[in-house]
Amino acid sequence: MGILEKIADIELEMARTQKNKATEYHLGLLKAKLAKYRTMLLEPTTKAGPKGPGFDVVRSGDARVALIGFPSVGKSTFLSKVTGTKSEVASYEFTTLTCIPGKIHYNGAAIQLLDLPGIIEGASQGKGRGRQVIAVAKTADLILMMLDATKGPRQRELLEIELEAVGIRVNRSKPNIYFKVKKGGGISFNATCKLTFLNEKLVQQILQTYKIHNAEVLIREDHTVDDFIDVVLGNRKYIRCVYCYNKIDQISLEQVDELSREPYTVAISCESDLNMDYIIEFLWKNLDLIRVYTKRRGEYPDFEGGLIVKSGCTVLEVCRNIHKTLVDDFNYALLWGTSTKHSPQRVGLSHVVDDEDVIQIVKKR
Repeated sequence: MGILEKIADIELEMARTQKNKATEYHLGLLKAKLAKYRTMLLEPTTKAGPKGPGFDVVRSGDARVALIGFPSVGKSTFLSKVTGTKSEVASYEFTTLTCIPGKIHYNGAAIQLLDLPGIIEGASQGKGRGRQVIAVAKTADLILMMLDATKGPRQRELLEIELEAVGIRVNRSKPNIYFKVKKGGGISFNATCKLTFLNEKLVQQILQTYKIHNAEVLIREDHTVDDFIDVVLGNRKYIRCVYCYNKIDQISLEQVDELSREPYTVAISCESDLNMDYIIEFLWKNLDLIRVYTKRRGEYPDFEGGLIVKSGCTVLEVCRNIHKTLVDDFNYALLWGTSTKHSPQRVGLSHVVDDEDVIQIVKKR
């Protein structure tokens, strides 16, 4: 029996099993087996054929955004509008067959936007070119899911199912579970909270499914069986996802208003140039990027060549961004901006900078 048949059998058994307190343990083990087979399917031990042209795109810029969606929802048109990159556009499906890169320039940042071939239902099983699309999507800092506003919510559900099946968790945080495989001592299980879904016996059985007999497990928050399996596998990607509904010029204002109120959602029209500036601003906010300007002693700040860093960045990371050897010569930094109590303020490497802060690095003599 092949992997796909085993996956189908497990999914069928899960569908037939009633969900209640008595079946939680059995369903947990089925989920563990299902995740194991899906990992084997998507990460085969033997060498697969060539990935095909256009998928080995060198990472460039300050952030990477993966543009995914079903065929003919407007991805290529969007790329052409916001980056100036020419991507083949047509009203029929599967126009884009390779990965097309473009650059969005905003607030001094260069954001790499990748137009990926349209994902079809079943991409997680290798149908179409889904496996290559998913592999590139995993390298992104943010996923921009392009949807057709005229086709209802089902398309979003199908895409989220495909992403979930290949280990991409959108708009979710990594589970607060400590897990470490040991060389001996059996399974050490502890919890610092009341557990609803997990217990010691179930955790041990799940670990045995993956042939793990010695490990330390500490559950700090009440998580589901799926969350624990994700931690054990260790290959899950937790990525912010922005949902972009295109073609709003073809639906009513009431429908546009309803879509726009959903979390992480923007409604646009590429053809009519509606909300095109706002979607770029929305991407910037969800990428959590900030600008930090450098200043030399006795000179004005360099507002033209600011550094683009992640929100929550420290002076240490700013120094490394300027030059990797700067930390060794660091004495202190003078900082102007909203992260300080007064300007300038003398700070150390652990100080967290804010957007549009100005920094002057003082080296050791």
